[in-house]
This record gives sequence, C-alpha cells and structure tokens, in this order.
Amino acid sequence: MEVSPSSSEDTSYTSRKQCSDNNRLYLVPLRWWKEAERCFDPDEATKNKNKKRGILYDVLPASSSYAGPMKILNIFKSDLAFNLIRKEDDDDDVDDDNNDSSEDNGRDVKDTNGVSGRNYALVSADMWLQALKWHSDPKGGVKDGKSSAAEDDMTDVYPLQLKLSILQESNTLGVRISKKDNAVECFRRACKIFSIESELLHILDFSGQTTQYLINDKNKNIKDSPRQSEQDIVLELQVYGLSDLNRNKDMKKDDMISNMVKTSSKMNGSTGNSAVSNGSYCEKGSLGLTGLQNLGNTCFMNSSLQCLAHTPKLVDYFLGDHRKEINHDNPLGMNGEVAMAFGDLLKTLWAPGATSVSPRLFKSKLAHFAPQFSGFNQHDSQELLAFLLDGLHEDLNRVKCKPYAEAKDGDGRPDEDIADEYWQNHLARNDSIIVDVCQGQYRSTLVCPICRKVSVTFDPFMYLSLPLPSTSMRTMTLTIVPSDGSAQPSPVTVTVPKQGKFEDLVRALEITCSLRDDQTLMVAEVYNNHIIRFVGEPTDSLSLIRDDDRLVAYKSEKKIEKFSRVVFVQQKIEKNSISETHKLSCKAFGLPLVARSEIVKGQDIHDLYFKVLKPFKTKDNSSTENHDNTVTMSTEDEERKNVAWPEDNSEAANCDVMFYLTDDNGNVRGSEIIMDDLLDSTELTGQLNVLVCWSDKMLEYYDQSLLSSPAEVYKPALFSKRPQESISLYKCLEAFLKEEPLGPEDMWYCPGCKKHRQASKKLDLWRLPEILVIHLKRFSYSRFLKNKLETYVDFPIHDLDLSTFVAYSNGRSSHRYMLYAISNHYGSMGGGHYTAFIRHDGDRWYDFDDNYVSPIDEGRIKTSAAYVLFYRRLEDV
Repeated sequence: MEVSPSSSEDTSYTSRKQCSDNNRLYLVPLRWWKEAERCFDPDEATKNKNKKRGILYDVLPASSSYAGPMKILNIFKSDLAFNLIRKEDDDDDVDDDNNDSSEDNGRDVKDTNGVSGRNYALVSADMWLQALKWHSDPKGGVKDGKSSAAEDDMTDVYPLQLKLSILQESNTLGVRISKKDNAVECFRRACKIFSIESELLHILDFSGQTTQYLINDKNKNIKDSPRQSEQDIVLELQVYGLSDLNRNKDMKKDDMISNMVKTSSKMNGSTGNSAVSNGSYCEKGSLGLTGLQNLGNTCFMNSSLQCLAHTPKLVDYFLGDHRKEINHDNPLGMNGEVAMAFGDLLKTLWAPGATSVSPRLFKSKLAHFAPQFSGFNQHDSQELLAFLLDGLHEDLNRVKCKPYAEAKDGDGRPDEDIADEYWQNHLARNDSIIVDVCQGQYRSTLVCPICRKVSVTFDPFMYLSLPLPSTSMRTMTLTIVPSDGSAQPSPVTVTVPKQGKFEDLVRALEITCSLRDDQTLMVAEVYNNHIIRFVGEPTDSLSLIRDDDRLVAYKSEKKIEKFSRVVFVQQKIEKNSISETHKLSCKAFGLPLVARSEIVKGQDIHDLYFKVLKPFKTKDNSSTENHDNTVTMSTEDEERKNVAWPEDNSEAANCDVMFYLTDDNGNVRGSEIIMDDLLDSTELTGQLNVLVCWSDKMLEYYDQSLLSSPAEVYKPALFSKRPQESISLYKCLEAFLKEEPLGPEDMWYCPGCKKHRQASKKLDLWRLPEILVIHLKRFSYSRFLKNKLETYVDFPIHDLDLSTFVAYSNGRSSHRYMLYAISNHYGSMGGGHYTAFIRHDGDRWYDFDDNYVSPIDEGRIKTSAAYVLFYRRLEDV
C-alpha cells in the first residue's frame, strides 16, 4: 500500500513503485478469506485463541448522517463516494463460518449481530498470497468432495486507487474512487462492488493499516495533525471481487494454451523482444507462471531463480512474514539485503496476473555483494545457486551469537552418537529456513595407508556435486612390441580412469594382452623416433599423458631383467640431400626397438638386433634370411666416404648396417662397433643405446610400414563426433561415494603416524534434506582446456530411491524423492543458454525460458542439457 499526501511531488516513481509492490493491500470476499484462514492453523483451539481479529467498518453512503462536513461531499463531486465508519470493539468480528447457505462473494451473509449485507476483508500482500496459493492448490481447493468458494470467486484482480480523506469525526474515513485515477473498466467494477445504496457492505481490516489514518486521540486537534483534512491520502488496492465475465470458467484448456505466445530464444542467452507476449496464462492455477526478463546474458540467473521460486516451503516462507527473521548483525551475511530482495522478487513472481518481471533490483543487490556476478557476462547457474543459498542462510540465520564448538574424535563411540553431536553443533551455529529445508549430512571416512588409523567426521552439505562416470574414464591406444621378435607390433586400446595412475594403465594392458605371470611390460614415450622416457612410477598420474602422445609397451620375460636393456634407434640416408660439405645427411626413422640380453662383444649386439627385427621382414624376399649372420652388398666407395658417421668404417665396407654406441641424447660415442671386438665393460652397465645405420638396399628387405611411428594415445576420426554417452543417475551417485585415494596436494595429517599421508577417502550419505539439489559436473577444467560434457544422464522423475545409498536410517524420514525442477544448459561453454523446467499445478511441466513460459510434455524434460536437478522428499504412505 502506498500512502502519501497528494500534494507531495518529490517522491520518485521508482520508490513509489517499490513501496506499492511490497505493501499493497487486497480487498477480497470475506468468505474466501475465512476458508483459507482455517488451513493456516489446523488446531481449532489454537486458531480461535490466537487468530487476528479484523477491524470492522460499516460502509455507508456519503450522504448519510455519518457524512460529516459538506466540504467532504464537495471534494467527492461526481466520483464514487462513501464513508468507512469503524464499529465498536464488541461488534468488531463478523463471522460467517456457520452460514453455508450464503451466496457467492459474501452476499446476504448474516453476521453474529444479525446484520444482513455483503462482507469483504482487507488483507496484506503476505496474507493474500498465502490464501490465494491455498485456494489454487488442487488438494486445498476441494473439501469433502465439494468445491470451495474459490471455484466461484476465482476472478480477475485489477488495480484500484482510493483517495481517503480523514473526517473530523473520530473513527471515520471518507473514501473517493476517482474516474480520473482508474481505468473505465476498473471504475465500473468498483461501482458494482461498492453499490451500497441497495445493499449494506461491511469491510474487516485484517491488515491493521487503516488505523494509522484515524485520529485515535479524541483530545487532539485535527489541525495539529501532520495530515490535514484537506489533503487526500492515496491508497492503492488490488481488488479481488466480482467481474462481469468469468473468462476462465468456460474456456477449454487447449484454448488457454493456444492463447500463449512463446518465442524460443537460445542464442547466447540474448534478450528477446519485450513487446512479444510473455506467455502468461489466463487460467485457474496459473499463479507463479511468470517469466523473468533477460537483462543481458542473465539467463543463468533466471534459471536458478525460477527453480528456487518454485521450491516448496521456501515459497511459503518468503511469501509470508520472513522479514522478522532477518539477521542484520551477522558479519557473514549481507545485512539482510539479499534476502529482502529475493523475497520481494518472489512476491512479484507469485502475484496474480503478473506479466514478465525485470529482476534488475535483485541483480543490483547481487552484484553489490558478489562482484563476480556484476556486469553482463555469462556465468554458471550452479555457482550462483551456491552463493544464493549460502547468502540467504546467513541473512536469515536465527543464531545471533554463534557459540564455539570443538569437534571431538569418535573414540570408538557409535556413529549415530557422533553424527548427532556434529549435527547439534552445526545447528547451534546455523539455524535458518535454508538449513531446515536444504541441508543434509554425510559421513567422511579417512584411512591411513601405513598405520590404518581411521578418522570419521560428519559434515553438512547444501547440494551434491556428482561426477559423470562415463566421462571420468578415457580410452588410450598403445603399441605393443614383443622384445623377443616373436610377433609384429600391434595397437591396443584400453579404458582407464581419467584421473588414474600409471598402475591402472599397466593393469589394463596386462588384462588386454593376456600377459603371463613370467612376462612384464616396459612402457615408453616415443617422440621423433626416439624414446624420451620410460614411464615407470606406479603413482605417476595419467593426466600427464596427453592425447597426442605416442606410447609403446615392450613385452619381455622377467627372467632376462638381470641383463642390460638395449635400445635400438634406426637411421637411414636421405636421398638427394647432399649438403654444402658434400656429405649425405641421415635421419632417424621407424619405431625404436628394445630388448634384453647378455652383451659381451659387437656380435652380440648384431645378433640381438636382427632377432628383434625378424618380424619386419618382407614376405616376398627370402634372401634376407642371410641377414641373421652377415649381410653384404656392393656400395659405392664415394658414397661411403660422404655418410655422416665416424670415418673409421673399414670393417663395415661390405655390410648393409653399422652399429654405434650413443649417449642418452643420441650423440655417437666413439667409432663403429666391430663384430669381433669386445666392448668396454663400463659401457655395459644399465641401458645401452645403439644407433643402427641403414643403407638404401637394407630398406628393400624390411617392411617400413611395420616400423612406422606408433599411434597417438587418442586420435578422433576426421569430421566425426563421439557418440552420445548415457549414464544412470544412480551410477553418478556410486562414483561420488566410491572410495578413492586423496591427491598428492590433499595429503592428510595422520594423528597416528604424526605425518602427512595420502589416505583413502570414503563418503556416505547420512542425513538427507527435504529438498535435495543435485549438481551434475558437466564442466571440466584443466590447465590447458575447458570443456563441457554432453553425457545424457537418465534421472528418475517420480521416484528417486536413495535407500541403498544412505548409511543410516532413523525410520522416520523417507529416502524417496520426486523431481520438481531442472536447470538446463544448452550449447558450449562460450555461447550457451540456460532455461528451467518446472513442475507446476500438480503434474504439469512448464518451460521457463527467460520471460517466456510455455507448457512442455513430461517426456521431453530428460535431455543432455540437464545441469542441476531439484528433488523434494516423498513421504512414505
């Protein structure tokens, strides 16, 4: 209700509009209000004892004996005019509870004093919204198989501006309804409601607002009052009464839906044309179907707000008198401003007949306390949701002074006792509607890998962030090369945890390759035809291996591990590559080969190499059989002199290949290895790196394609998309609750070892909230890449049963949930769009796309865009 002297001209439109939206009064049929009032307190004794008594006013013509001075009548002129006369306290309560035979809208109701007339109630916005929400509920609208008064009274709500003039008589208000201030249709309907010449009218003020306009002190001179009798007081009402045509009663549902215009807009969260219909419904039960305007990439905010604006109990709480619980002194809060802005926004969204709402004021408050959401960049709806839930909790925290509570070790006590102690300590510091409705508790168990010390803690949670198991795995392709020359190289693809360790990769390879107990694998990374490292530490993270890396697994027998590891790198002469020094350049090619054997002299290296090289021989050339001993061919002496390797090659003049020892960087050490010469014993320790130089003729005897570089770890097909993955929500829960070791950066200090240990961690659900919010972790971040996961999650709609995931049950709370809202994200990370699917009015679903609201079939709400799921608890029958 907006009240100001008519002569005031310095009040801005914005402040007046906000005041009007927050404090507007509603004039409703008394019977309609009484029916809803009964449901607020089911205990009749308590209700009759504590119910708020209305202030009764008789509505009489201005020409009656109560009219007062003639100057009031002159002010009213030809506009609708009447007086409100407050009755004595013993007549204050008009009760129609026992008058079931009364007609619609309170007509011909006989009150307790035997007065016949029409009866209306004047209620505040909070009271009005609670009553209308109860009447709109299909369960609340029918009592004992009989339609309530709402069936007949559910009509238009229209604004009406009243001018109140204080009369000199005590307890009297002069009322004028001006044609100038109201639309023609509103004025005509007002005349029908306030037609007091033919029938008496009574108004009960349950809001208590009219008393501030009356002069209660009879000894006080009216001229001393700051509001002079010559001045009018503006009283803006929303009248909920009779209309000439109940446009909803005979309209078919299909016709109602066809009246809605919805323009889809999914381009980077852009704002649609505000001139287009926002899809408001003109049907019973449409309360709350109000869109939010896009202020510029604010679809992320609109999606989360709509989900919260349709959350049971939160809606009832914020539509009620929530301001009395605002904690202005909480240093962790925001002085209650975010809670007040959120509550005002919800009241606007749930106002009857509301068009699309601009959340500009809420956005301003949000940006003030959370600068990360300032401006008009796209953000994450889940991040906003997390901030808003935490902020609302602190703004509404009923605890003014938080006591200190020390977490105690279990000391062998039952988990039930420890959990209750943790929860009570939490409630001693945190008590709000958010905790009541949205917070649960899980058990965290840590086990030391050394001393096996077990630590159990119980922590609260506001929502569950679940990984997508299908995307927490990765496929890796490696090339398997036998070190004994028994088979050709072959690629093998395995599936390993994305955040797994090297031991996970080896285990997967052993299973895929059917590795025997007497065999082992040496995994190496190959780059530019050289081995740059052997991956040997079991705890090495697989995240260090990129998709474009090339890995080779060399298979050998365990019994030869005592011998030296020999690494062969091939090199060939490049044709037409004579440099300015007239020497031929050589280039490494093919796959490095690895073998183990006892090495004493050059012949041992020669024999070992051709043994490993045997699988690469061409099938149509049998002359290469002689290469197992010594291969000779004719080569021009001039060409030999220009090859870029050591000059001392007299012993290799008739050989197709030459061998040289190199260091770890591939640099040649010394001269060519002579077959019959003994090698220096100091060079035979550890790993032996050998460079093998091929001539052109040598290339003709072996298949170079088999010696080609190994495959990349992962290489997607050209112009192809990975098939859409599908996973159950229950699998996501299993992955979330699975035991896993802590990362090296999250080491746990073990009280038993007195050292930081990489303990294993196991989570269990312990206490479930009434509203369960599930966040699907679709966005993955790494040092070099940001990616969105398009995995399709199959989530239950009507019956999410978490009984098997809860470690403790008290037998009082149900573990079954029903879906009522979804926050969706379409597109990629750089250009996505958020919407919301909301269950409303029973089992009907609606698509909230910024300021557009339209119905949607339940079968269409399951998509790969589902990002945040909202469930409410189902009570066991």
